[in-house]
Formats: sequence, structure tokens, C-alpha cells
Amino acid sequence: MSEKENVRKIEVVEHNENWSKKYQEEAKKITAILGGNIINIHHIGSTAIPSIKAKPVIDILVEVKNIEKIDEYNDQMASLGYEAMGESGIEGRRFFRKGGNNRTHHVHVFQAGSEEIERHINFRDYMTAHPDEAMQYSQLKDRVAKEYTYDIQGYMAGKNSFIKEIDKKAKAWKEKQNRGQ
Repeated sequence: MSEKENVRKIEVVEHNENWSKKYQEEAKKITAILGGNIINIHHIGSTAIPSIKAKPVIDILVEVKNIEKIDEYNDQMASLGYEAMGESGIEGRRFFRKGGNNRTHHVHVFQAGSEEIERHINFRDYMTAHPDEAMQYSQLKDRVAKEYTYDIQGYMAGKNSFIKEIDKKAKAWKEKQNRGQ
């Protein structure tokens, strides 16, 4: 096996209308497992933003009452094909991935009150409401994926400053909305 066959290929594709359906199907399965601990479940990430290119990986954010209890469900999540990754670089998160190098889903679990919940939702909502900036992001993702096809760290770094800038704009936009302006 060559080195590239053992590494996850980063590829962005045109928006697929089925991504929303795939999210809904998976959300039902996750809800059946995590049940009463769930406060809310959201489709996040680029597959949740209309019309933009994305890695074909459905990102799901689960807001829960008690993050510590999530570890008790690792075996049940494994029965759906998920690999438990612990916090995976973000304190207070539980992360699950499905599909190995041919990833299909990511599940990000946060306890209610985590700033990460608001950040992800604000990003999605801002980009949906600002299609010109969403298209800029789509073009950036496409360019960076071609440059870093087998380098996830390079791909993430290539998007980082744009994401941070949108995060700031999205937070201010949401605050303005909440003030009713």
C-alpha cells in the first residue's frame, strides 16, 4: 500500500442536496442512543451551508446536559460505525468520526453553555445569510484542498484566518440580531 493510500484524501465537491437528508437520518440514530441527555442537535459545517463546496462529511453538533455521560455511549456509537476520539483537541468536546479514511460523518458533542455551540451555529447561519462570503469560502476550500490534497493540517491552516474573520463577523451579526437591529 502506498503512503497516499493510507492517508485521508482531502477533496471538496459541489453541494449535494442529499446532505440535509443524510444529516436528518443520522440525527435520528444519534438521538435514539443519547436520548434524554440531548438538548438540541444541529447540522453544522459546510454541508449545512447551501450552494457551497464541501468535503462530503456531515458534521453534527449535539448539545447535551452532561458531557461526562457521553463516554458511557461509546459502544453504542460504535454500533453505528463511529470511532470515539475523546476531546480530540478541543477541551470539553466529545468527538466521534465515522468512515475511517473515507469519512462520512463527524459528531461534535458539547455540554450546554459551551461557546463552541454558538460559534458553530453562528458561522453556519451567517454564511447562509451572506451567500457572497459563503462563495468566497467555497472557492478558498477548493483551492486549499487542491494544494493540500493529502495534508489535513495544511488544509486546516489554509482556511484558518478566513474562518476566524467570519467567526468575528458572525458573532457581531448575531449580537445585532439579538438586539433587534
